[in-house]
Parts: sequence; structure tokens; C-alpha cells
Amino acid sequence: MSTVHALNFAPRDNLAAAPAPSRGLGIIAVASGKGGVGKTWFSITLAASLARKGLRVLLFDGDLGLANVDIQLGLFPQRDLGHYFAGAHPLRECVTPYAAGGFDILAGRSGSGNLASLPQPRFAQLVRDLYELSADYDATIVDLGAGIETHTRGLAALSRTCVIVTNDEPTSLTDAYAFIKVLTVNRQRTDLRVVVNCTANPTQGTRIHETLAKACREFLKFEPALLGTVRRDGRVRDAIHAQTPLPVRHPGANAAVDVEGIAQRLIDGI
Repeated sequence: MSTVHALNFAPRDNLAAAPAPSRGLGIIAVASGKGGVGKTWFSITLAASLARKGLRVLLFDGDLGLANVDIQLGLFPQRDLGHYFAGAHPLRECVTPYAAGGFDILAGRSGSGNLASLPQPRFAQLVRDLYELSADYDATIVDLGAGIETHTRGLAALSRTCVIVTNDEPTSLTDAYAFIKVLTVNRQRTDLRVVVNCTANPTQGTRIHETLAKACREFLKFEPALLGTVRRDGRVRDAIHAQTPLPVRHPGANAAVDVEGIAQRLIDGI
């Protein structure tokens, strides 16, 4: 069972005392070393895939400065993290049901860069509240901001599983390695897994993962496992333009099938 692992925010003892999620997959953080690799798209698609398998799912927009989950889904939440940070509502009351996808959403406030520079005590309270709320769900997916900023590391530390999304771009692999290095140097006990997005075929995805794994083995003495690959699929763009999760709009699309397989592997790994 997971406990809260605090990275660079205090008080550590108070965070560690937070109630642990009591069921299911717990908290799954979705990260990337850089933007533009499909991290938010993957978070949404994974949430929809898990929901289609009967799990109760919460998708938390953890990109505190450039939130865009609600934009990708065409939602206009009445309440979001801005209301929570203003003290107007507790975190639980800021949850928005997303009926089309079958899961719940905690939306950020797009373009509100001040959220990215939250004081540590305020951020620590968010961590505690999110950890407590996650106990009501079978899976809580946290779409992290790109990069390795303090708040991103803090939310990653909250997770039972951290999925690093990358692709075949050299900068994507370099930044994914940097993210993994930061977490391992801090001795975080989160289970790290890799998803290679937008591949021509699974074989290419396996080769890309091996490139990243080789660097980790050589310099970190650690190798993150490959959770899965997602094939390049023209219907992804159509679903994004329609502001609809791919498994809902095109459930038979290659990319939807691939993410469904990843969701099943997460379930099987409990």
C-alpha cells in the first residue's frame, strides 16, 4: 500500500500521515520530460479506458500553470482548482463529472500561471487533500506538468505508479531520462513505467524504450519497465478536434486499443 513520499515540501511527517487509498490502482501520475509528446492526451485516454472497464476514475489536471484537460474535452467546469485555492470550496466540491467519458475531472485553471508558484504550505495541503480524495476512486490519474519542477516532483511522489510518456524524438528521450534521474536520486519508491507514444509499430516502441533503458542501466543502475507502446493513428487528431476521448469516439482505433491494453496491464499488475 502506498504512502505519501514528500519531495521538497513540508511538513513531511504531516504528509506521511495522510490516509492511504484503500482500493484499486491508487494514484497514477503521468509525466513527460518535455511537452508535445501526448502526455495529456494519454492521461485522458487512459482515464476513459479504465472507466470503460468499470473502474471509478478521477482525472486530476496537475499542470498547475498551463491546465488544459478541460479544454481538450470541451468542458466549462463550474468549479476548478482556482476555487479551491481561493478557499471558496473544498477539493471534493470542485470535482466535475464527465458523463461522456464515464469519469470525474478535477480541472485546473488554464493560463493561471500563479498556481505554478504556489507557496509550499499551500501545495502541501493540496497533496493531503488529493491523497484523501483518491481513496474514493479505483484509480486517480494525475496529469503532471511537463518538466521537473518542484510541484511536478511533489505530485509524482504522491503516486503508486508513475508513467513516463516519451516518443522517438531525441529531446523527448533526453528529458524523460532527466525526469527519471531526478526521481531516482531522491530515492522515490514510486513504480516507474514507460509508455512510448506515436510509434509506427510495437517493435519500434520496444527499440525506443531500450535506448532509454540502456542509459538508465548505465548511469542510474536502474531500468524502468516498458508499460506499452501506442501506435501512430490518424483518428487521434480527429478525436482531439472533436474534444472527445478516443475510446469514446473511435473505440476500435489502433491507438485506443493500445491504451486499452495498457489499462489492462495496470489492472493485472495490482
